[in-house]
Amino acid sequence: MTDTLDPEEAKAAQIERGRLLFAQSCIFVAGAATEEMLPDLALNEVAFAGRSNVGKSSLINALTNRNTLARTSNTPGRTQQINFFELGGRLSLVDLPGHGYAKASKEKIDIWTDLVNSYLKGRPKLRRVCLLVDARHGLKVTDREVMDMLDGSAVNYQIVLTKVDKSNQDELKSVLEKTKTELAKRPAAHPDIGLTSATKGYGIEDLRAELASLAEEIGE
Repeated sequence: MTDTLDPEEAKAAQIERGRLLFAQSCIFVAGAATEEMLPDLALNEVAFAGRSNVGKSSLINALTNRNTLARTSNTPGRTQQINFFELGGRLSLVDLPGHGYAKASKEKIDIWTDLVNSYLKGRPKLRRVCLLVDARHGLKVTDREVMDMLDGSAVNYQIVLTKVDKSNQDELKSVLEKTKTELAKRPAAHPDIGLTSATKGYGIEDLRAELASLAEEIGE
């Protein structure tokens, strides 16, 4: 039993836990291009999904205070396998291939889609999917397809809006309200929406704190 903290103290403590966790070593442990290659890992997992070019790699790099952990590129569809990283021996971060990239071949898209679906439906240690959405555009058809699958599989997911620094306040407010309305009808959706900018650092410490709550507990 711990002493009850007031809301501000509790938030500060949670942010500090997130800072400490994401300051730990983060190492690449496996890459999977087929279902057979998916590793059997012991740690809780948080996966990052999103449309191609949504800023997924940039966000992962910002969270972990690294520039090259997840490769970034101006070419959509760069991530072509599922990449697994171990954070401080307490949490696995999983970088999923971007969905909705129309310029890839249909065969390649189908392979990526089947691989991601197999992963999302078959991971008992998967605690949350962060579904990244460009704040300038809001939810797209391909995002809703992923949400339908996650709802059907009862996989908890949280919408994280990216690139909020590139939207004006009115546009951001409109996208936020529309997204909240849609999420209210989604059974597996986390009620809170993350607001982030990887380039400006906005919302990064809050997302770290949120994800730290999903990490494996360690002994004192």
